[in-house]
Amino acid sequence: MLQIKHLTLTHRKDLRILIDDFSFVLNPGDKAVLIGEEGNGKSTLLKWIFDPALTNSYCEWSGERAGDAGPAGYLAQELDEEEKTGSIYDFCAASPGFFDLSPKELAGIARQLRFPAEEFYSDRAVGTLSGGEQIKLQLGRLLFQQPSLLLLDEPSSDLDLDTLLWLESFINHYQGILLYISHDETLIENTANLILHIEHPREGKPPRCTAHRLCYQDYIRQREDSINSQTREARKEREEYDKKMEKFRRVQQSVEHAQNAVSRQNPGKARLLKKKMHAVLSMGRRFDREAENMTRLPEVEQAVFLRFPPDAVLPAGKIVLDMRCDELFAGEKFLAKNIRLRVMGGEKVGILGQNGVGKTTFLRLAAEELLKRQDVRAAYMSQNYAETLPLEQTPLEYLAQDGSVEAGTRARTFLGSMRYARQEMLHPVRELSGGQRAKLLLTKMMLDGVNVLILDEPTRNFSPMSGPQVRQALSDFRGTIISVSHDRKYLSEVCDRLYRFTENGLQEIRPDDLLSQHRP
Repeated sequence: MLQIKHLTLTHRKDLRILIDDFSFVLNPGDKAVLIGEEGNGKSTLLKWIFDPALTNSYCEWSGERAGDAGPAGYLAQELDEEEKTGSIYDFCAASPGFFDLSPKELAGIARQLRFPAEEFYSDRAVGTLSGGEQIKLQLGRLLFQQPSLLLLDEPSSDLDLDTLLWLESFINHYQGILLYISHDETLIENTANLILHIEHPREGKPPRCTAHRLCYQDYIRQREDSINSQTREARKEREEYDKKMEKFRRVQQSVEHAQNAVSRQNPGKARLLKKKMHAVLSMGRRFDREAENMTRLPEVEQAVFLRFPPDAVLPAGKIVLDMRCDELFAGEKFLAKNIRLRVMGGEKVGILGQNGVGKTTFLRLAAEELLKRQDVRAAYMSQNYAETLPLEQTPLEYLAQDGSVEAGTRARTFLGSMRYARQEMLHPVRELSGGQRAKLLLTKMMLDGVNVLILDEPTRNFSPMSGPQVRQALSDFRGTIISVSHDRKYLSEVCDRLYRFTENGLQEIRPDDLLSQHRP
């Protein structure tokens, strides 16, 4: 059992409370998911549970971790630079369980992950692996340890669809305690049986942290029903209260008018009016007490608001990209051949395929060609946000580069719509979460009015609450999208053309065929 008692986490820099007096219990067999908007403290909570020392540099905390959950395994959202520059073998050897497993057992883990077993012994640098391959390697190292408590921060990031299905099966069959963060709504729907929700409804107010022993669909449905019911009740009470107050004000004004009109020669009537005014004032105090006890409109954290300008459009007959690549290499490693992609104005293309096959390398080449074109306004979201974001600038400096008051006001408005707290607008980009960086890139694309989006895993860092709004905005976008993704909801709701990237080129597939092959 894992028990968290009255945990409060406070950001040292701006004294923002991330987690407030949160208590919950997890038992073996629980598959608990942490949800909430970007920057709400989910990753910090996961780190603290694994080892409070991981948060000491930027967080103050109070509370207690109790229970005997056994040995814990932690998968970080990102590997540090030292791990990336080290060899795969050294990375694996850092797990004590690595040397306790037989070659057959290691091969079994590699087979589950669809990761070459011989790579566990490779001198190749970890950082040369694709994003999905790095996640597989981290999952493999956790499996070497056989922990009874698993803490996974975005385990589904960049995984191909086949491995996502394996991950779903692994989570569902895991016998220990499993707590994870994911922005893959389909994964959450298919695995979670307990929801931990961190909400920051109002800036400057303590967050609301709640636990719900429900599957995700039931939680969302009950939450929406509760919000709608409370909203209806609050509005009904407010309408009734306003009617009574209107009647009260008329009576009060009538008595005040009569008091002002009565003459000193009629003291009897003046005494009666004074008594009547006391009764009216008493009625007013009763109405004030009623107002204090009325049902309040629900305070809920709003999802991001994302909308591209309507003039970001391309004519359907325009050839946006006509790219041919006879052979594709990553360094000296051969990836694929005979790649041809032709994209027209207004099309939304999704590319998927196994990890390490070359999707990101190809997308980067397409971005290089499109970014230098003068007849389109293109923007590129890399899988590694640090490639395109200035890490030492603040979000405000990045968006309002001319320093004018007008640009600053516009930037604040857009950042506010993307659920940035005022303090976060002034933090260096390097201190922001992956989700906050993704929102910053999309905000810049909106402000720049681009009409071609080149997106590498665009939805992987958006919360399940904001994911639907992001997909709707991209679906409504009137320009062209060329993207790599394994997000099943994104592929089905946004993309009108899908390709599987293979070593022999791109194979067009029908969306219905793809999704039927990858249903759990």
